[in-house]
Amino acid sequence: MDHAAARYTSSSSRSRPLAAGYIWTEPSGLARQLDRLLANVEKPARYTGAEWNAVIKPWDSVRLRLALCFPDVYEIGMSNLGLALLYDCINSRPDMLAERAYCPWPDMAEAMRKVGLPLFSLESRHRLREFDLIGISLGSELNFSTALELLDLAGLPLRAQQRDDTMPLVIAGGSACFNPEPVSLFFDLFVLGDGEEALPELADLYARFLGGRPTPTPGSRRQRREFLRQAAAIAGVYVPEFYAPRYGPDGRFAALEPLLPGAPERIRSRVVHPLPPPPLRPVVPYIETVHDRATIEVRRGCGQGCRFCQAGMIYRPVRERPIGEILEAAGQIIANTGYDELGLLSLSTCDYRGIEPLLQQLGEQFGDDVAVSLPSLRLDSFSLRLAEMAQRKRRSGLTFAPEAGTQRLRDAINKKVSEQQLYEVAEAAFSRGWQRLKLYFMVGLPTETDEDVQGIVDLCRQVLAIGRKHQRGRARLGVSVATFVPKPHTPFQWAPLASEADLRRRQQILRDGLRSPAIELAWHDTRLSYLEALLARGDRRLAPVIERAWQLGARFDAWDDHFRPQAYQQAMSELGLDGEALARRERALDEPLPWEFIETGVRPGYLRREYQRALAGTTTPDCFERCAGCGVSESRSLRCWE
Repeated sequence: MDHAAARYTSSSSRSRPLAAGYIWTEPSGLARQLDRLLANVEKPARYTGAEWNAVIKPWDSVRLRLALCFPDVYEIGMSNLGLALLYDCINSRPDMLAERAYCPWPDMAEAMRKVGLPLFSLESRHRLREFDLIGISLGSELNFSTALELLDLAGLPLRAQQRDDTMPLVIAGGSACFNPEPVSLFFDLFVLGDGEEALPELADLYARFLGGRPTPTPGSRRQRREFLRQAAAIAGVYVPEFYAPRYGPDGRFAALEPLLPGAPERIRSRVVHPLPPPPLRPVVPYIETVHDRATIEVRRGCGQGCRFCQAGMIYRPVRERPIGEILEAAGQIIANTGYDELGLLSLSTCDYRGIEPLLQQLGEQFGDDVAVSLPSLRLDSFSLRLAEMAQRKRRSGLTFAPEAGTQRLRDAINKKVSEQQLYEVAEAAFSRGWQRLKLYFMVGLPTETDEDVQGIVDLCRQVLAIGRKHQRGRARLGVSVATFVPKPHTPFQWAPLASEADLRRRQQILRDGLRSPAIELAWHDTRLSYLEALLARGDRRLAPVIERAWQLGARFDAWDDHFRPQAYQQAMSELGLDGEALARRERALDEPLPWEFIETGVRPGYLRREYQRALAGTTTPDCFERCAGCGVSESRSLRCWE
């Protein structure tokens, strides 16, 4: 991207420009204190703020203040689309403000604790405790411990029951909240599903509540509980303190029971339709982020029906943005940011019905000035043609996701691609000048055998042979192998996590079979996959485990250098919970599940049927070929593909 036009404001600046001629002045002493810290930490621009397009409103000009927080480092959080959408959504309201905070890296967190500096927002540098609402985005279970780190750095009690009427409400949203029970003790409420309509509704309700309440009393939760009672009536809002889990004689989860008269027994996640306009002035960072480009969400939801994919189930039905809206937004976003690359985001961008004319018109609009990037491509010649259209400016590698090494297993997971398709695409790609392909696979899938894993080796070696035929020694292959983790609200939610011994043996098959300087092999730490499965399928009893693990040093669990599996092992041992049973045990199809009180629109019967079809090795057509009867159209009163 071109940063030349971007303004730069050092951390030592005492004031920042605002709209309408206002000048904001930093809280007394904070700038000097922060300057001393930033001289001694890694990447100080993570904490300076004042980025291009950041929105700074006069603090006293609004009736509600929201801190949007991401429980990971700045470079990760700044690439999160959901947070950017909500930031734009709230700041479009003149009576509200939204500011950002990300979890400081351990060196900065240590320095802040040493001098007693609480976590602050990047825009106005107000302490998070000064906001009315704190919203934390939970896109992965591996962010749970870091969310606690964020709350502690903000100077707030971790548990919701310990926060009184003088403190901000702490709310959460994101895909990991589709089983909120493992972190339910830490949040006042959860917003389930799309947030673009639900969050403003909640914020409006809270603003009215704040305007009419008396001065809060320290130590009291009476006002807080009254507001939560009102918030529980908003569709898609889950208030954990109004529910209690019940366990059977065998110690297994039995039910989640309402404690408050009128609290709904089941909560339906929110869906927005049509998609709201995309942010046209996204914040531009001063340091490189994970996805350092302009982005537009062209499509939400997916109809492929992959049985392992949580996002493909919980974000149904498919909703597409009109081509004209994308083209107009793309022009404004590029003009407002200076980026020279545009990402077209969705779960399956190649399935966007107007993708070919869209790429053609984007090429005409930007010429060679802006590169267009697509996420993982389908394994067919059409996707390759799209890649050629998108990569006219610069030709990078191509990414495909066969997911499994044999046709039998691909049928079981409903990944409807063949070995021949992969070879044909590899032939076409390498013959047209591409020198590198990247392939995504998984191990530990339901019904998988060692022969299926050997199939990954055979596929990859054949693809490399095709590459060498056309590109000789320049041909390269990247192979990324994740561990399958069963997720709530998917057909595989009942399936077990594979045993540690099976996973290690199968990873060794890959390491032995793919030894080559032309192949770059990456795989997941099996201990991390175990933790993810534990947190994804656990119940409320895991909240103290997460809290204790955080006390023992757990945070940034998704980062290899900071993952501390021993902290979770010790916490589980101290609290007397059987992690192996929670993470690896196969569930019966009629067994109560901690997350089944959430309705995604997909019928439980459909998920059961798909699991049984997986065990039988039977595929289900894509939604755009024939309706599979998942129930979303009826429950949402929306026809798919409209």
